[in-house]
Amino acid sequence: MTTPEQASWFAQTFQRMSDNIGTAVKGKEQAIHYALTCMLTEGHLLLEDYPGTGKTMLAKALAATVKGSNSRIQFTPDLLPSDVTGVTIYDQSQQRFQFHEGPIFATIVLADEINRASPKTQSALLEVMEEGRVTIDGVAHPVGRPFMVIATQNPIEQAGTYRLPEAQLDRFLMKTSLGYPDHEATVAVLRDSATRDRSAAVEPVVTADVVAQMAGMADHVHVDPAILGYVSKLAEESRRHASVKLGLSVRGCLALVRCAKTWALAAGRNFVVPDDVKSLAVPVMCHRVLLDAEAQFAGAEVDEVIGQILDAVAPPTQRVA
Repeated sequence: MTTPEQASWFAQTFQRMSDNIGTAVKGKEQAIHYALTCMLTEGHLLLEDYPGTGKTMLAKALAATVKGSNSRIQFTPDLLPSDVTGVTIYDQSQQRFQFHEGPIFATIVLADEINRASPKTQSALLEVMEEGRVTIDGVAHPVGRPFMVIATQNPIEQAGTYRLPEAQLDRFLMKTSLGYPDHEATVAVLRDSATRDRSAAVEPVVTADVVAQMAGMADHVHVDPAILGYVSKLAEESRRHASVKLGLSVRGCLALVRCAKTWALAAGRNFVVPDDVKSLAVPVMCHRVLLDAEAQFAGAEVDEVIGQILDAVAPPTQRVA
């Protein structure tokens, strides 16, 4: 089990990383915390947001903070799976086939407008996300650790897009948005308008080995059976809610528990409390809970429905063990 001393060190390191990224991504502390939680839980993040809100800046600043590489893949309808994963080419000088890595081989990969690629290319990316490796001609090529995909979707321009199926959306650990910065953050960005790329000035805070160590600590955070029962009841409530067509899956429950462990450590605790689950319910559940057509037509929002689900299930007040 993770010790209180380890939890304290984790929280301090988490905050240093967050502050470091915050020098490039102004006024978005919650989104930064979500992104860090996602990375330290060894998951992937889906950002659904408008153009120009800092999605690329977040990915680059995150990669710079962990002393890693970053790449950006601009998804288009004609993008091939090999354009993402890489390709084997015959080298005449050495008389053998040689694998050339694609842009997926990076610490932080920004998959820009993932829903513009064909389903075949989307599947190639999502396979790498799940397996952590690329298999070309029967040979497996690990992408390394840490490895995180930050995929983006534009919510306003849907012409010529291929909607991600629910089964593929479920592969993303969390979904959130950056949104526009507030007045003070906007003024701070404008004041620094001469700087073209604020992420270029971000210095490394931790190494890849430290990130792997932090992820290992999160695995051993204590979760009381009462908390596990709470998560299960939330899933059951989501499945029987009047506005919901598809509720939280078992994979979604696992994602919520794993994220809650990391969130607890970020707060300096080596145990999960109900508020950890409630804080992460929206980003973990919003892309997994599908509203029925009637509710969508009536203007219901997923975030509001999740709020109703949280209100309907009382959090535990006593430990089971």
